[in-house]
Amino acid sequence: MSLASELGDRFKAEFMGRAVSVISGAILIIVLARLLDPDGYGLLFLAISVLGTIQLISKLGIAKSAARYISKYKESDPDQIPHIIKFSFILNIGSILIVCILLLIGHNFLADLIGEPDLAPLLVLGVFFVAFATLATYVRLIFQGFEAIKPAGALQAIDRGLRAVLAIGFVILGYGAVGALVGYIVAHTAAAALGLGFLYFRFYRGFSPSGIEVGLRRRIAEYTVPLTATSTARIIDKRVDTILVGVFIGPIGVAYYTLSRQIIEFIVTPIEALGFTLSPTYESEKVKGNTDIAARIYEEALTHGLMLYIPAAAGLILVSEPLIYIVFGEEYAGAVPVLQILGIYAVLQSVKVLTDNGLDFLGRARERAIAKSVAAVLNLIFNIILIPRIGVIGAAVATVITDAMYTIVNVYIMHTEIKIQIIHLVRQVSVILTITLIMSIVVYSTNGFLDGFISLFVMVGVGVVTWFILVTSTGLLNTKKVYSKLT
Repeated sequence: MSLASELGDRFKAEFMGRAVSVISGAILIIVLARLLDPDGYGLLFLAISVLGTIQLISKLGIAKSAARYISKYKESDPDQIPHIIKFSFILNIGSILIVCILLLIGHNFLADLIGEPDLAPLLVLGVFFVAFATLATYVRLIFQGFEAIKPAGALQAIDRGLRAVLAIGFVILGYGAVGALVGYIVAHTAAAALGLGFLYFRFYRGFSPSGIEVGLRRRIAEYTVPLTATSTARIIDKRVDTILVGVFIGPIGVAYYTLSRQIIEFIVTPIEALGFTLSPTYESEKVKGNTDIAARIYEEALTHGLMLYIPAAAGLILVSEPLIYIVFGEEYAGAVPVLQILGIYAVLQSVKVLTDNGLDFLGRARERAIAKSVAAVLNLIFNIILIPRIGVIGAAVATVITDAMYTIVNVYIMHTEIKIQIIHLVRQVSVILTITLIMSIVVYSTNGFLDGFISLFVMVGVGVVTWFILVTSTGLLNTKKVYSKLT
């Protein structure tokens, strides 16, 4: 099987897993937004933001470091694989235990510090959330290191699908935000248990370990440092802004901001699946001496990503107001300007997810960590300055500015590693921008007819059809080529 066919198969598996995530996640946020008032919705996701930040310490970049060395040694010395898995798992269990004990002791203090005493019971449950979410993430990343994208995608689908069913079910039964969080925990637990079992029987027992290579444990531990720094910065970028919105504005502001970010996260799911699939391939091709192949794979992925997400962002900006009003209700009207600003963030994400994870596998985690740390500190400063002055919109503005800086640096680092054809990419982006302009004019002209679900779908459909005609007629999208790689 050719490399393109293999990548196509892996992408399909990961995409299917994420497709289940998108559908179940969309159902989850729509139903929760309808069942919970904005304060309850905001409180739930404020708790999840706090727990996601705490989870950083329980992960510590351990799984990603192990995945990187698995990707490297499965080609050169597969007998080292059991040692990598065993050492990284024990290390991760230790970090989980420390974090969970500290959270159990300090949950009341943390709730008081944020200024939301109602968070305390959610943070107690958060001990289980942190433990099992970390283990589920560990398994997925180890699978990624093996380029075993099918089980990784299945794990994602199980986790997110169960989350939607259980969280909605507990809320319907009258358990409110606490019940929704329990649904998250049970889903993480099931995914972690299934994933660890599959990892043990399919991979760990499949190798006959020789003696461990001298210094291997030290190198795995050392590589967790830049990865942890990057994760810390990513959490500051992704979670702390939500917490600051909660501190300065309260749960209702968190509801507006979280809802907008969740919509963006759903939109970028396909490109995240592609980034997850391709990242270990860059290192595998580099080890084989095929740097040019890695560069062409990256360029093609980036072109197709921008071809999809620049027009999608423009369309989202145009339909954001009717989308929020029709789908979520007028009580979430405050999310409209936030969603419009974060439309730009969707484009940046499409570039970032194809680049940053790949840099970790290429051994450039240190440089990425520095860039991410600087961006995160700036994001924190901008949030503290802007949120008190212009409200939740300030958090969105801060995110877009700092993410743009970080994305540009990431692409530059990738260029130094695999030599991207910059001029070619600039020409492609120029064509994409022209297509986006034409599509936007067509979509905007239908805006006055929008008054319900059906007209919203028609408006989106008009935009998609216009986009498809333009990208195929200009040769930007070769449907036969894409179809052949995915079948």
